[in-house]
Amino acid sequence: MYNRVRLITRSRAGLFAWTTGAAVILGLLWARPAIHRGIPSAPHVSIEPRQILAGGVEAATLSIEAPASAGRPRITIAENPHGAVVDEATRVNGQWRAQIRAGVTPGRMAFRIEFPGLPAATAALTSTLHAADSFEDGTPDFLRLDDDDDRQTFRRWFTWLAEAQYFQTPANRPTEINDCAALIRYVYREALHAHESGWAEAARVPIVPALAPIRKYQYPYTPLGAALFRVQPGPFRPSDLGGVAFAQFADAQTLWRFNTYAIGRDLARALPGDLLFFRHETGHMPFHSMIWLGESQLRRDGHRYVLYHTGPDGAGPGEIRRLTLPELLRYPQPEWRPVPGNPTFLGVFRWNILRKAFER
Repeated sequence: MYNRVRLITRSRAGLFAWTTGAAVILGLLWARPAIHRGIPSAPHVSIEPRQILAGGVEAATLSIEAPASAGRPRITIAENPHGAVVDEATRVNGQWRAQIRAGVTPGRMAFRIEFPGLPAATAALTSTLHAADSFEDGTPDFLRLDDDDDRQTFRRWFTWLAEAQYFQTPANRPTEINDCAALIRYVYREALHAHESGWAEAARVPIVPALAPIRKYQYPYTPLGAALFRVQPGPFRPSDLGGVAFAQFADAQTLWRFNTYAIGRDLARALPGDLLFFRHETGHMPFHSMIWLGESQLRRDGHRYVLYHTGPDGAGPGEIRRLTLPELLRYPQPEWRPVPGNPTFLGVFRWNILRKAFER
């Protein structure tokens, strides 16, 4: 009787062991990679290098391993969208590759990679502050437009916006435009602005020109935020961020001293978007400025123009004037003529952000 009980017990134990083993095997089979059950896996992605300089120049390569049949990937910036620009992916040696070009705003960026029918994948990249000031003029290199196309785009936006305000009725102009420096501040800021939906209405421009955006960055998405203008002497230092060296406001003298550099006193060297500065020894506002438009973008008549705001005149608010070069050279008051013999004419000046290496 005892042996029979032992036999039954052993049989039950063997059955239990067999059942448990079978369950484990089935569990392992069920837990195998999803691809064996017909569910595709997420693509494998990598970024090299994982850290770049936020100066608008350096780039990293995003590599994506996925079947060619999956189609082209959709790559979006899920975190810090103004920190970089992702170029279109291309197929290279069996992989998809995309260049990630640094913006100027440092920080962590997260990317989402999607294929139709596949789970999404993610990757991350970090950019660090580019704190150089190559010209020691107070303007950080991350603000400088290094690319010739970006420089030309800025000039076209700057002069178009200035001339558009001339053709606007005074009632439709932004109220901030009340003197020569205010006009310049306005068109400088709006030329660099992100021209997104609703921008034209907020900026009070009658139409939006068919101009490309500046690629390196758009205002206010820089480490300086809304503070565009240098207002204190000295080269740029990281401690200037969040300090008092930059501001949204700058008068004509401040624009002249800290935000532009001299080209000379010959108007033949002026390019559209350059500034003409004058200094008069009398009056409560001795510094004055004009915008060199060059040829008009709105009225193609072959003339070259300057444009400026007169500032308040007695009880009146002043006005925006547009003069041809011959009209300015023959201006009734000789102290306003931009000629080398005029001691009040300081010369032609160009924005620091447009400065090139050979113009040191």
